[in-house]
Amino acid sequence: MVNTGDTAWILTSAALVLLMTPGLALFYGGMVRAKSVLNMMMMSFGALALISILWVLYGYSMAFGDDIGGGLLGDPGEFFGLKGLMEDTTGEEGGLPVMAFVGFQAVFAIITVALISGAIADRAKFGSWMVFAGIWATVVYFPVAHWVFAFDVDEVVGGWIANDLAALDFAGGTAVHINAGAAGLALALVLGKRRGFGREAMRPHNLPLVMIGAGLLWFGWFGFNAGSALAANNTASVAWVNTLVATAAATLGWLLVEKIRDGHSTSLGAASGVVAGLVAITPACAAVSPIGAMIIGVIAGALCALAVGLKYKLGYDDSLDVVGVHLVGGLWGTVAIGFLGSADSPSGIDGLFYGGGVDQLWRQVVGALAVLVFSFVLTWIIGTVIQKTIGFRISEEDEITGIDNVVHAESGYDFASLGSSGSTAPLSGQARAEARNTERTLA
Repeated sequence: MVNTGDTAWILTSAALVLLMTPGLALFYGGMVRAKSVLNMMMMSFGALALISILWVLYGYSMAFGDDIGGGLLGDPGEFFGLKGLMEDTTGEEGGLPVMAFVGFQAVFAIITVALISGAIADRAKFGSWMVFAGIWATVVYFPVAHWVFAFDVDEVVGGWIANDLAALDFAGGTAVHINAGAAGLALALVLGKRRGFGREAMRPHNLPLVMIGAGLLWFGWFGFNAGSALAANNTASVAWVNTLVATAAATLGWLLVEKIRDGHSTSLGAASGVVAGLVAITPACAAVSPIGAMIIGVIAGALCALAVGLKYKLGYDDSLDVVGVHLVGGLWGTVAIGFLGSADSPSGIDGLFYGGGVDQLWRQVVGALAVLVFSFVLTWIIGTVIQKTIGFRISEEDEITGIDNVVHAESGYDFASLGSSGSTAPLSGQARAEARNTERTLA
C-alpha cells in the first residue's frame, strides 16, 4: 500500500520545484532591460510547457527506463506515454506511487532547460529557442538524468555515474547545474555577443522583480533538495537544514566580496548570492554536516561573485551569468563533497578533510567533467545547426528595437499611459518628454 505521508511530501515538493520555474522567470526577467522582459519570461514558460509534454511521452522512459547499453540511456519505448505506470505498484511494505516520482522528476527537467535561457537573453528567436529546448532535452538532459539519477533496482539497470562511478549527486549538481551551465556557455558562443556588450550599460531594469524571483527560488529549492530524499524522513530534514545555512552563508559571502571590491553591497548581489548557494549545496545537501554546508556556501558566494566577471575578460557574453553561477557553483558543490563529505551525514561517506582520502574526490571530479564536456559539445552542435538552418539569433535591427515588440508584438510596460492618470486625452509636451526619458532609462 502507499505510504501517504511520503507521497504527500513528494507531491508537495514537486509543486515547490514547479514554482521555481516562474520564480526563475521573474529573476531573469528583472535582470534584463525593459525591452526584453517578456521574451525572457516566455523562454521559461515555453520550457515549462514543452518539456512537460516530452517528459510524459518519452523523457521519463529515457531517464529511468531499463538501461539499453553501458549505463548511458534508458529504453525510450519502455514507458512511452507513461504506459503501465498508473497502477499502484508500491508493494505491501509501502512506498511512493510511481507517478509521484514521475511528477517530481518532471519539474527537474523543466527548470534545467529554463536555466540555459539566461545565457542568451536579448537576442534569441523564441521559435528557435523552443526547437532547441526540445532537441536539447532529448539528446542531452534525458540521457544525463539517466547517468546521474537512475540507480540499479532489482533487475533494472541504471546509469553509469550513479552506479559504476558512484559519484554522489543528491539533487542535481551535475545533471541540472553543470549541465545547464555548460550548455549556456556553448550557446553564448554560438549566438555571439549582444550589440554593445562591454561598451553599453546593460543594467537590470527591475531589481524588485529579481529579488522576488530569488525569494521564490529559495522557497522552492527546499522541495528541490529535501524532496530528493523521496521520503519524509531524517535525510530530508538534513538536506533542508543544509540548504538553509549554505544559502545564507553564500549570500553573506557574495555581499562581502562586493563590499570589499566595489564599496557597496547590492540587492542584485544578495539575490545572486542566494542562487549561488542553492546551486552549490544541491549535490552535497545530504553528504555534509551543517558546518560543511556553511563552508560550501560562503565559498560559493565569494567564488561565483568573482566568476561572473570572467565574461568580460574572456570575451563571451553570458547575459545573466549562467556560467558564473550555475557552472562554477555546480562544479564547486559537486567537487566539495570529495573534501567535506562526512560519514555522519545520510550519505555516509568521508571526504578528504574527514579522513576519507581521495577516493570520493576523484569520483566527483570525473562525474562533473564528464557532464560538462558532454553538455558543452552536444549543445554547441545543436546550436550551430539551428543557427545555420532556421536561424537562432534575431537581426541587429530587431535587437535595437527590442525583442518583445519584434518577436511577441507586446511590451512589458505601457509607456504611452505614463502621466495620463487613466485619461485617453493626448499627452502634454512635458508628459511626452517624461515618458521618453522613463523609457530610455528602463531600456
